[in-house]
Amino acid sequence: MTKISSDTLWELAAAEVHCKESGGEGGEDGGETVNERTVFLMGSKAGGKTSILLRCLDRDEPAKPTLALEYTFGRRARGHNTPKDIAHLWELGGGISLSDLVQIPITPASIRSFTVILILDLSKPNTLWGTMEKLLQAAQDQLEKVFTQAQKGQRTKSGAKHQSAARVLPKDFPDRELISPFPVPLLIIGSKYDLFQEFDSDKRKVVSKTLRFVAHYNAASLIFTSIKSESLMSKTKGFFSHLAFGLDRGKTVSSDPTKPLIIPAGSDSFTQIGSPPTADVDISSLHAKNPKDLWKKVYERVFPQENTREQRELKDPAKDPRYSEPQIDAMRAQKDQELDQYKRNSAKSWKGLELDT
Repeated sequence: MTKISSDTLWELAAAEVHCKESGGEGGEDGGETVNERTVFLMGSKAGGKTSILLRCLDRDEPAKPTLALEYTFGRRARGHNTPKDIAHLWELGGGISLSDLVQIPITPASIRSFTVILILDLSKPNTLWGTMEKLLQAAQDQLEKVFTQAQKGQRTKSGAKHQSAARVLPKDFPDRELISPFPVPLLIIGSKYDLFQEFDSDKRKVVSKTLRFVAHYNAASLIFTSIKSESLMSKTKGFFSHLAFGLDRGKTVSSDPTKPLIIPAGSDSFTQIGSPPTADVDISSLHAKNPKDLWKKVYERVFPQENTREQRELKDPAKDPRYSEPQIDAMRAQKDQELDQYKRNSAKSWKGLELDT
């Protein structure tokens, strides 16, 4: 049985040095080469990203809220006395409020083996589309920027192969000429399925069909999961291990809207998905510019998107009890009081000041 483990940073550094000394490259299989991949997790605020990641890494520890952008890693042993494969794992917290931080994990050095996991909270459909659209666009913009930089750097080297910014899909990929593949492999995870399954069946159908369309349009895989279901988490771990370590993701496919969706990339089609569920919506009145825009307008008619002011909702880390330091906090409180007193005194002095004209 393949074992995934997380070791110390010293062991990780030693493995990287061994890889460089042996002339190995991160993206090649076989021999004594160490495979290195980068997986970037982003998604809904408090959508269960950390919990899902810990379960996929077999880490038995409580999940803590991600403050901003956190890094960890996983290692997989291929056999005895052989280097371990390494997965660099980045997790973006804060939902859409910190989307600018995508530039940190997405670099010219990482894009050779880079994948994205987008985790969407199924229990909050009124923020789902906005979160999905904002984060995918932020990641795509940064990926295209980095691909362009990489291409310019390669042109300066004679005989270097140019790396395309677009994924190359198999010729038999369904609707190949009609979709717009995400620049790197993408997995969309619908979290909190245990809450989602309590929704009205018509609303579940709208969410399921919409996410199927978005996933297929981006040539992405899609799976619904819940940390309360061992079966679903096992299948989710299979998709994660496929991206992080190149393992087989399994052959299960489920597109029944009454059950959790499990749809690997290339297993769906626009014909199977069908048209947007528009029982109570007049399509002619939507004035959509393209199919994606049409699905968005239909979805937002059913689930009006909330105006999430997450930028303003960010809490001050200095007041977070998880990072309390009694002596420092006491000094900070004293300085805050001194600052308030200074402001009051300054206000009084300005009021009593007579300006010459």
